[in-house]
Order: sequence, then C-alpha cells, then structure tokens
Amino acid sequence: MKRLFAEFLGTFFLVFAGTGAIVINQASGGAITHLGIALVFGLVVLVMIHTFGDVSGAHLNPAVTIGFAVAGRFPWRELPGYIGAQSIGAVSASVLLKILFPTSPTLGATMPSGSVFQSFVLEVVLTAILMLVILSVSVGAKEKGITAGITIGGLVGLEALFAGPVSGASMNPVRSLAPAIVSGNFQDLWLYPSATILGALIGVILCHAVRQSDCGSHVPHP
Repeated sequence: MKRLFAEFLGTFFLVFAGTGAIVINQASGGAITHLGIALVFGLVVLVMIHTFGDVSGAHLNPAVTIGFAVAGRFPWRELPGYIGAQSIGAVSASVLLKILFPTSPTLGATMPSGSVFQSFVLEVVLTAILMLVILSVSVGAKEKGITAGITIGGLVGLEALFAGPVSGASMNPVRSLAPAIVSGNFQDLWLYPSATILGALIGVILCHAVRQSDCGSHVPHP
C-alpha cells in the first residue's frame, strides 16, 4: 500500500505541476513560456524520483511500469495496482486544476498540432528513448540516486522542449488521458496511450540490443 500511495502522490504532483504550468502559462499570457513548461516537467520528474524512488520506483507512468514488467524487472501481478494508483493520481490532479482554473479549455491536455501520424511517430520515439534511458540508469524496478534522477528528469525536459510544440511530448498515457477526460477533449485521444505503450515496448527491445545484461529479469524486484 505504501508503494501504491507513493505512485499516487508522485503521479498527482507530476500532472498537477506539469499540466498546471501549461494552464497557468495560458492564463497569464505566456508568463511561464514553453521553455519554462519543459523545465517544470523535467524538474518534477527529478524531484519525484528522489522523493519516491526508494519506495515505489517512482514510475509515475503506466507505459514505464508495463516496460519494466516486460523486461522482467517488475511483477505482473502488481501491474493493475500501479496503473490504478497512477491513473487516480493523474485524474485527481486534473480535477483540482479544473476547480482552480474552471475556464481552462484543455487543462493542459496533449493534442497534435500537425498530422496525427507525425505526433504518433514522435510519441513512439520519445517514449522508446525514455524507456531505454530508464532501464539503463535504474536498478531493478527502482530509480534512485543523483545520476538516475538527473538523467531521467533531464531527458524528460529535453524531449518536452523540442517535441512539445508538435505532439505535446506526453510519453505517459495518464498524463494525456487525465486532463483530456476532465476537460472533455477526446479528439485523437487514442493516439497517446497506444503510442507511448508501443514506445516503451520498443525501448525494452533497444535496451537488449545495446546492453549485455542490464535490461532483463536477472535483476530482482526489491
């Protein structure tokens, strides 16, 4: 239960801070800027890894949890609990943002600015790189320590910085689903869960392709 509560809290704060930065940027006429939004996403991931990494692994992302399970680093029996906690945390954050900013039309939901194909491919590639990096710098199903936090948070910020204007740089099903559901924006919503989960699975394959032994099930779940 402590691990599930940690995933709930971590995902709540990720969505609250990240999509909240988008909402506040829109409400303030661009005071935070795109660079600021990317930094918020990167920093909140870094902080949550350092806060909850030794408790739950600070997955904060169903695609990452699925990737860990496929890689053999996370028990399949715990998958529903983790995904449920992450989903509830994300939706709770979007509900709170809706209460605070009732006139926000999207609550920071991700939507393609170009073609759906363009955003789909971007999300697959972004999530594959994210999963590859997480598997490379984490121990077991955990991400804890200065190196892991800085590396993963830095990558999230980097990917949000260059890909955000096109696809929203979601890399996370619940980060996209929660604000879309609460704000009622369902257009092209299928894109983000499917692309991010596919990307995570590709990231596992890439890890096995480039590393000798650090990706697989020999690493026990703590």
